[in-house]
Amino acid sequence: MQFNWDYPAPFCIELSPQASQIDELNHVNNAVYLQWMEDCAWRHSSMLGLGLDAFTMLNRGMAVLRHEIDYLASARPGDQLILGTWLFKPNGRLKIERRFQLFNRNSGICLLRAHTLFVCVELSSGKPKRIPPEFIAAYGKAWREQEASE
Repeated sequence: MQFNWDYPAPFCIELSPQASQIDELNHVNNAVYLQWMEDCAWRHSSMLGLGLDAFTMLNRGMAVLRHEIDYLASARPGDQLILGTWLFKPNGRLKIERRFQLFNRNSGICLLRAHTLFVCVELSSGKPKRIPPEFIAAYGKAWREQEASE
């Protein structure tokens, strides 16, 4: 099935709601989408060479500053889903934006659009620090040229 991605060439993961993720209204609980976004972001980052080991070695990490999520339709038991993400070139020294879209594989309906703004932090202190060159080199392979909003 063809999906109407907002941007070309997303990094994607496939998802299937589990019974524990379904709430009393018989759809995926809103908090689960956030966990899926985090899982997708970690997998993408690791694929680009910035897994937990690299973060620890560099004493740097990307901490969430803000999430904006538009829940457009519900995921339900038995749905097959695909979650895509993109990184946007930073227009500052501290922040990176990541965007997401979630589709139902069977219907092609977009269930979610989200933006997450990350700030680079020094892991040992938790204080904001400039994005290190190693992050620029790894993430630069996947950055969209359109500048992110701050």
